[in-house]
Amino acid sequence: MKKPKTNYDSCLEILSDLKKDYPTTPISQHLYSALADYGNFWGISDKETLFALEKYQSERQMNVASEKDVEKIVEDGKNLEKLFLDDEDEGDEWP
Repeated sequence: MKKPKTNYDSCLEILSDLKKDYPTTPISQHLYSALADYGNFWGISDKETLFALEKYQSERQMNVASEKDVEKIVEDGKNLEKLFLDDEDEGDEWP
């Protein structure tokens, strides 16, 4: 009979998935970001750690910009001067 997966094993699985999805982000940054709300997280349980990692992973997945959004940001960055000139043409005043 197969042994049930522990919270510890689930935490390791999430960390492994995060490594695949974000290969340049160090594990310490994932852990720090996931557990930041706990302050001193020295004594938190595996269950709480799992909850924090699941929440963190979900937030990371939801905060992904589409390729179209990224292209627009890059294009806008290349044309910053034009954006400021357009604002001046419309009569917008700086405070």
